[in-house]
Parts: sequence; structure tokens; C-alpha cells
Amino acid sequence: MTAKGLARALPWPSTLRARIFVILFTGLAIAYGLSFSVLYRERYISAKAMMLGTLESDVATSIAILDRLPENERANFTDWLSRSNYRFVLGHGIKGVPDRSDRSTEIAARVEEAVGHRFPIRVESIPGDVMRLQAHLTLSDGSPLTIDITPRGVMPVAHWLPYVFCLQMVLLVLFAWLAVRQATRPLGMLAAAADALDPNRPEPALSEEGPTEVANAARAFNAMRERIAHYLEERVQILAAISHDLQTPITRMRLRVDMADDSADKDKLISDLRELERLVQDGISYARSSHGSGEKTSRIDLASFVDSISYDYQDTGNAVTVVGIVQGIASTKPHALRRILTNLIDNALKFAGSAEIEVGRLQDGGTVITVLDRGPGIPEEKLEAVTQPFFRLEQSRNRETGGTGLGLAIAQQLAGTIGGTIRLYNRVGGGLAAEVTFG
Repeated sequence: MTAKGLARALPWPSTLRARIFVILFTGLAIAYGLSFSVLYRERYISAKAMMLGTLESDVATSIAILDRLPENERANFTDWLSRSNYRFVLGHGIKGVPDRSDRSTEIAARVEEAVGHRFPIRVESIPGDVMRLQAHLTLSDGSPLTIDITPRGVMPVAHWLPYVFCLQMVLLVLFAWLAVRQATRPLGMLAAAADALDPNRPEPALSEEGPTEVANAARAFNAMRERIAHYLEERVQILAAISHDLQTPITRMRLRVDMADDSADKDKLISDLRELERLVQDGISYARSSHGSGEKTSRIDLASFVDSISYDYQDTGNAVTVVGIVQGIASTKPHALRRILTNLIDNALKFAGSAEIEVGRLQDGGTVITVLDRGPGIPEEKLEAVTQPFFRLEQSRNRETGGTGLGLAIAQQLAGTIGGTIRLYNRVGGGLAAEVTFG
């Protein structure tokens, strides 16, 4: 399987933090494992060399002593010359099977070399649960001698070593996680700041502290946000200037038309001028809504506030009603909130002929005012686009119904000035709901 095929087969985390952690931890674990293996191998070789060296010198000395002792005195010295991993037995020992393993061959060769090849040694393996070897040789006087060897582990492992290994792995995981967190946390903060970016709202600048790369990225983001806000400010100023400058020539045209003789063309021209005036006024309103009116926040009684808006519409013959019981106090900018609700209600009256106002409270103390209608609604894919300036739904909401495409955009701008948001969604059974959340 190729590297790409292996990468596809193995599960791969979806987040950058998890991927960096997996890569870092795997690399450190492999490096740690290699270091441990090299140290273990080196210690094994050293311990093995020391063991064989000790075995070689001790056994060679013991064989030389036993060879020089009279045959009847050798039995007194075998226990004294024996060690924990080998012992001397006078006689042929236990019959075993020839052992030609590397370990046995190396032991026999080292012992033969130590005694100067005077006593050829034959190594056999004794069957049993534990590994046991017997080296057979013949002394100078022809007496058989057997060395019963029970090889032990070259390098015994301490009982506390597994706990140390587990502790090291825990520390490795902990510090790898801390390193990944330090590396990805600024990126997460930058992503959150970019997601919440709204040039129309005064937001605190992203902190420019930390490592050089993080500070540079935060500084670049703050500069980008300032440039976007500056570009939007310029756009609104241009719109306000053009709308304001158009008022004078439109007024002159209106005076000249009023002085002209009555005709069908005069009526059409007056209608066009009225539409142009409405477009200019909406443009000026939109420009002003982006800056707010300097209005201060005050406390309002929700029931009285909503009822007053409803009664104003009812006095002009419009079907605007309040649904449910309204109670409570809210802190907001009353004139801005009234303009938002007025735009939403006007929008509902144009396309549905009636509107309902519903007031709710959030668990965190916020307030939700929803304007409901039973009109044609808005296609789901265009719910966000309708709050953009001059956006118009040509199919379901055309120019014949009036409007310039700025009503929802103005409401959206004003919602930002009161620290709120507007959400549009289609109602079950038909119609549109415009939800204003603030407080």
C-alpha cells in the first residue's frame, strides 16, 4: 500500500489541533522508543560482556583448582566454587541433547579459551520448564566434570521501571498537548474574531501580545478590520452626499412640473419624481442609520411601547395587532427600536396586508420582538441577501408594491446601534417572521 493509500485508510482528525497533536506525539513517541531501544541494547551488550567475562574467569579458575586437587578432595570444594547460576558436579551429570545455539556455543568457546583449550567442552541442553545447560569436560586425570549452568536474564528489569515508563508517557502527552494548545490557541482566537467581524459594531481590537508571529497576525487582522470599516464609511458617505445633493435639483424639477399645464405626461412625471424623492430619502435614512442618531439608552415599558406602535397603525386603518401578553422592562434606544419595528411592519403590510407583533423574553434577560405576517415569504436561499442595500425580490416582491430595497437594510443597521440582531425566517404554513433580539 502506498503512503497516500495508507493515509486514506487510517482515520485522520478533522481539527488542526488534533492533527498537530498526533504528529507531534507520534514523532516524540518514536524518538523516545528509539532512544530507549538503543540504551537497552547498549546495556544488554555491556551486561552480557560482563557476565561472560566473569563466567569465563571464574569457571576457568575453578576448573584449574579442581584439576590440581586430588580426586578424593574435589568433592569438598565443588560447593565452595559454585555460584548462583552455575555449579560443579563430579561425574557425567544428566544426559541431555546437544545444544548448538549461539548462546551455548559462545559460552563453551569463552570457557575453552580461558582454560587454554586444555579441556574440550561439550554443551548439552537439559529438557525442562527452565532453560538449563550442562557443559561436560574431562580433567587431566581422566575424571569427568560437569558444569550445571542455569542462565539467568542478562539484564533484569526493576519492578518500578514500568511505572516510570508510564509516567514518562503521561508527561509526554501532557507537554505535547500544551505545546499544541499554545500553537493553535491564537489561531482559534483569530478565527473567532474573523467570524464575529462586524465593522458596524465597535468591537475591542484583537490582542497583539504573544509570540512575534501571533502578534503580527493580530496586528494585520486589526488593520484589515479598520480598512474594511473605512471603506464602508466611505461608501455610506458617498451615498449620503449623492442623496443629499439630489434633493435640490429634484425640488426644482418638482416646482417646474407643478407650474406646467395639466396633462397625462405631467402626472407621470410627478409620479416619477415622487419615487425619486422616496429613493433619496431612503438613501439618506440608510446613511444616518449606520452612524446612529446619538440617542442614549433608556428604560422602556414593553407593553406601552408595543401598544403605542400598534395603535398608531390601527388609527390609519392598518391591521396591526399585538399577540399574547406583553410585560416587563427593557433598556434600549427607543427611537431606533421604533424605526426598526416600523420598517418591519411596513414590510409586512406591503406584502401581506396585516401584521402581528409578539414579544418574548430570553433566559439571559434579553428581549425578542417578532413581527409576523402571512405573506408569500422569502426563498430560503435569499433570506440573508434581503438585508443588503437595494436588494429586491423581483418575483415575489416587485417594484409595483413600492419600496427601494433599503427598508430591511436600514433595520439591520439600526439593530447594530442598539446592540441587537435581526433574524428572518419563513413561518410554518406560510408567511415571514422578522425577529429582533436585543438587551
